[in-house]
Amino acid sequence: MGSMRRTYQTAAMSALAIGLAGMAVADTYTIGISNTVQGNGWREEMVCAMKAQALVSGKVESLNIAHRNTDAAGQLEDIRNLIEAGVDAIVVNPANPEGINSAIKEATDKGIVVVAVDQAVTEPSAYVLSNDQEEYAYLGAKWLFEQIGGQGDVVYMRGAAGASADDDRDKGFNRALEEFPDVKIVHEVFTGWQQDQGKQQILDFLATGIPVDGVWTSGIDNVIVDAFVESDVPLVPIVGADNAGFVGQLSSVEGLEGAAVTNPGSVGGAGVTLALRILEGQPPEDRTVLVAPDLWANTTEDGRQKIEAGQNPNLDPEWPVSVSIPDWTTYTMDEIIACKGPGE
Repeated sequence: MGSMRRTYQTAAMSALAIGLAGMAVADTYTIGISNTVQGNGWREEMVCAMKAQALVSGKVESLNIAHRNTDAAGQLEDIRNLIEAGVDAIVVNPANPEGINSAIKEATDKGIVVVAVDQAVTEPSAYVLSNDQEEYAYLGAKWLFEQIGGQGDVVYMRGAAGASADDDRDKGFNRALEEFPDVKIVHEVFTGWQQDQGKQQILDFLATGIPVDGVWTSGIDNVIVDAFVESDVPLVPIVGADNAGFVGQLSSVEGLEGAAVTNPGSVGGAGVTLALRILEGQPPEDRTVLVAPDLWANTTEDGRQKIEAGQNPNLDPEWPVSVSIPDWTTYTMDEIIACKGPGE
């Protein structure tokens, strides 16, 4: 996501400041939420973080949540419904970078603040608050390629085709791959960020008997380890995210060498905080705010300490253990697990 690191011209920012200065600060606000993936633990944590942060802020009267499995066309409809409902801000995880730009522009033209979380949009009137997805992939891929000695065959398990987070991760992965010319991609698939789909894909590959030296996953990780164990195939180094299930495996599965790269779903709660700050006349200097990832490898003492500290049996295995982001979220562990928003 390095290409997202951009600043806007002074004139544009001055115009924005003038517009925000003219906004009346309300006691409470109505915030719309648009998400296009259900049944994925990361997205469920994201929505729960939005609810929890809205509740503890004391500034959100209600949330209007559009949370379903759909594409950009469906999300366009959802955002326009939120506009019609008269929300003050919309926090959206976009289906793709360009597909919902027209609805975002309609919203911002009406004075509605729009914050895209997790993935970028190209509509310049929106704000973006995201984990640094390019760096996320680069850190994990570089560790994996070093772990296999700089050469060998790797399975590349991507996210959802067309999603900007997947595009950015692909840039980071290939940046690392350029540094290790003797590493070959023996199999590449899109998991759609779905547990069942990713597990079946790796089971099908393992059944072919094609040798593999390592696996990079885009956050569908614990089921990949399960597939190796169930197939009675020797474990290879595996990269995943800081999901509770995978973090647990990194300290409990004998013979597993692996690394978790942090990718907090709590960025959803951070998006609510950013929207509220903008509504109250405190926009960030840049339209894009990135959260830096960290890598926890069970092959180093520092990594093992972080993995141990991250253990949380109270979380769903698909939930990232990094349930909060300093300076952006203020709810407690119990409050995000409760997953209750204002009025619930």
